[in-house]
Amino acid sequence: MIRQIIEIDEEKCNGCGLCAAACHEGAIEIVDGKARLVRDDFCDGFGDCLPSCPQGAISFTEREAAAYDQAAVERSKGEAAAASRLKPSGFKCPGSMSRNIEHAEEGMETVTAQNATHVASELKNWPVQIKLAPTQAAYFQNANLLVAADCCAYAYGSFHADFIRDKVCLIGCPKLDGTDYTEKLSEIIACNDIKSLTITRMEVPCCGGLERMATEALRQSGKFIPWQVVTFSLDGRIIS
Repeated sequence: MIRQIIEIDEEKCNGCGLCAAACHEGAIEIVDGKARLVRDDFCDGFGDCLPSCPQGAISFTEREAAAYDQAAVERSKGEAAAASRLKPSGFKCPGSMSRNIEHAEEGMETVTAQNATHVASELKNWPVQIKLAPTQAAYFQNANLLVAADCCAYAYGSFHADFIRDKVCLIGCPKLDGTDYTEKLSEIIACNDIKSLTITRMEVPCCGGLERMATEALRQSGKFIPWQVVTFSLDGRIIS
């Protein structure tokens, strides 16, 4: 049948994954770093994904396509939900328990052992993944919040000393997680006494998703606090 359906321009797509997160039917997936419409019969043609795309890579088209199959969509959702229920209801991983990290004074010095230089960690909170972090914790109070793309600490050698020190650190990658952090970050900022926000990202386009989510979270929180964005090059330089 001829019907309205979305079309994705792969030249414009940067693979940020925001459209896949916005598609409630599961019609869009990230394949080889690009958004793809993987099931015509899962696309209802309403275009919830359009406004989420920062690159303007999604549009409507009319073409031959399978009819929207709501029953198939619901079956797929049910199968996904069943697959995710691998643990009993109410289970909470002990490793995601909120905690402060205390470093012994002697551990703060740089020492040499077995021909390797050890530089002490500056991390003071756990967990660090945005998806696992609580929305309220003691360490958020009166904190300078750092929201960092996963890759930053690997690209920039002095990341702990220059950015994590004296901050509460949360890391994430919306492309890999396939989720939108905006609501959670907004709640963290709104519900705690956050003094400042620093966002660190890589120069690659998909990292723009993290920057947009964090800045939008700050706007939605209604807080007026100092904030900045720091961008790293792939070879570990600060470029902005």
